[in-house]
Amino acid sequence: MLESRGISVFYGRHRALEDVSLTVSKGEIVVMLGANGAGKSTFLRAVAGQVRKRDGGSVLMDGHDITRQPAHEIVEAGIALVPEDRGIFADLTVQENLILGAYPRRARPSETENMDRVLSLFPKLGERRKQLVRTMSGGERQMVAIGRAMMSAPTILMLDEPSLGLAPLLCTELFRTLARIKDTGVGIFLVEQNARQSLAIADRGYLLDNGHIVGADSATNLANDEKVRLAYLGA
Repeated sequence: MLESRGISVFYGRHRALEDVSLTVSKGEIVVMLGANGAGKSTFLRAVAGQVRKRDGGSVLMDGHDITRQPAHEIVEAGIALVPEDRGIFADLTVQENLILGAYPRRARPSETENMDRVLSLFPKLGERRKQLVRTMSGGERQMVAIGRAMMSAPTILMLDEPSLGLAPLLCTELFRTLARIKDTGVGIFLVEQNARQSLAIADRGYLLDNGHIVGADSATNLANDEKVRLAYLGA
């Protein structure tokens, strides 16, 4: 289980996050909703070890404190992040990107098994193993980004706006795939502007506003809450 306790992040004197606590367990999807600038991406980067957290908060993975560990050791602990810009190597092939995802020590013994799982989730990647990623569509690149993260054998998969820029049909396909990943036992922490579809596949959700958690409930209750619907679902 991933657990954050009182995480705060400041950029200079500007507070981006304050006292954020939440949990994500194996085999569940948890979504964080919030307006642009609320601090969602900062929280993901803080958990992933990419920005410095203020003293006093902590991040635990399966009960082990990983608060001050560098980013590569956090990956070894079982946390993989797919950033908003996807972070893939556009001048490498699909196959090369996926193999790079298996670099962590924890993933090397099961590289073949993980590759089979990724290609089962994304059959199109199997058809295009030799294709340069820069020649692919946005939806296909997102498949590569998620597939590469899955190659690290994560316990928790974190995704930052995975549907950004995708056509509606590709968004629907993406969320179906995330539900299938959950069924493999991987926990998913999802930051997403598409509140309607993310709540439809999620188990629980948190609301982030101005760097603070202002609400938390089951995904069903959040989707049916009038204030949440007005703020995030356009209803």
